[in-house]
Amino acid sequence: MKILVSGGGTGGHIYPALALINELKKQDPTVECLYVGTESGLEKGIVSKNGIPFKSIVITGFKRSISIDNFKTIYRFLKGVTDSKKIIKEFKPDVVVGTGGYVCGPVVYAAAKLGIPTVIHEQNSIPGLTNKFLNRYVTKVAICFEDVANYFNQEKIVFTGNPRASEVIGTNNSDVLESIGLKKGKKTVLIVGGSRGARPIHEAFLENIDKIGEKTYQFIYVTGEVHYESVIEKINLAGNPENVVIKPFLHNMPEILREVDLVVSRAGATTLAELTALGKPSILIPSPYVTNNHQEVNARSLEKNGAAIVILEKEFNGKKFIKQLEDVLLYPLKIEDMQKAALKMGVPDAAKRLADVLEQIRK
Repeated sequence: MKILVSGGGTGGHIYPALALINELKKQDPTVECLYVGTESGLEKGIVSKNGIPFKSIVITGFKRSISIDNFKTIYRFLKGVTDSKKIIKEFKPDVVVGTGGYVCGPVVYAAAKLGIPTVIHEQNSIPGLTNKFLNRYVTKVAICFEDVANYFNQEKIVFTGNPRASEVIGTNNSDVLESIGLKKGKKTVLIVGGSRGARPIHEAFLENIDKIGEKTYQFIYVTGEVHYESVIEKINLAGNPENVVIKPFLHNMPEILREVDLVVSRAGATTLAELTALGKPSILIPSPYVTNNHQEVNARSLEKNGAAIVILEKEFNGKKFIKQLEDVLLYPLKIEDMQKAALKMGVPDAAKRLADVLEQIRK
């Protein structure tokens, strides 16, 4: 089988695509995959590091306000369709998959016009512009949240979940906490600020460093590069509490996730897929800076099912941060209930589900 995959702009579009490719290769080592993205996006570097053939087209996203740049984008889209058709005719895929981001627009559209079976994968509770546009042309629409079904053609919808969930399920390293300087078997909180850091989370943590050092549980704070130096400086002034580990990023995040008891983070779709697959309770602070406020909508679905506590950024502060930690960690039954709720929402076989959809519609 030959599969062409396109998606980019953010990790939330790229990593599900890679998880799908990994599943396809696991099922059939002879499968051929080609990834189409842009030269300027994150996808080129990430995909190339994973040893997957990569080709690029030139495309930019539409601005939501009236702008002359949108006329340029229309031209680039049409040229992108032409370039995509050339790539598709050369590669001859059995199925074309789009995982979101504006780059997959011309690629999936071109494939549909050439009569090739197509699938789009929507990770969020509110679809992006590209997937809304592609809805009418594709063969199937794979979704992760039931709420998003209302935006698409009902006959095309299949619930698969996010393939990234399958990747975290496959990891196991019970000694990983000790490897970063924490104690095995002790209640652990993972705080994730994201690659660029999350200012409210950062400020709430710094405000409570003295209190945090006195807690009976331990912390891993993944700051992002932006806030790393300032946090290290504050930690040094606080006497380097032994129950706190600070990292700018973690290469082995799935292994760490398996071993922690509570996660404090933003509410990106990939993060939530990982949390629910592993059954991890969470305190979510949705980013208000994303399109259509989709992180809050994502987070509310977990909150509604009892798997997470949601605090809006404008309401989040140091005092509330500590209170919510205590409200979860000091009550074992609450942790257990949240774990069960998260697991119930998880789709650990999401990658296989999506791979099965491709097999069903292939020529």
